[in-house]
Amino acid sequence: MFDRILNEMRDKIRERKYVITIHADEEMNDDCLSIYDVERGILTGKIAERLKDKVTAEWKYRITGQTVDGGEVEVIAKLSPTGKLVIITVYVP
Repeated sequence: MFDRILNEMRDKIRERKYVITIHADEEMNDDCLSIYDVERGILTGKIAERLKDKVTAEWKYRITGQTVDGGEVEVIAKLSPTGKLVIITVYVP
């Protein structure tokens, strides 16, 4: 359903055209996840849900994928108007 968006997000990961929010970085540390886990989660994942941001009215997406060691990870991300992928938060379900 969201194949075009997911492919664009994957391209941004491969091109290193993404930013990680402070919140996402803190959550990664709390759940013992690395940036490689986040990248792999997006590269192997599927969009499970599309959400509308209440403040900006932008679309953001919940992606479920796998970590480097095969565990589960969920990533909330959006494509910014500047052309970068913004990783909003990350967590282990």
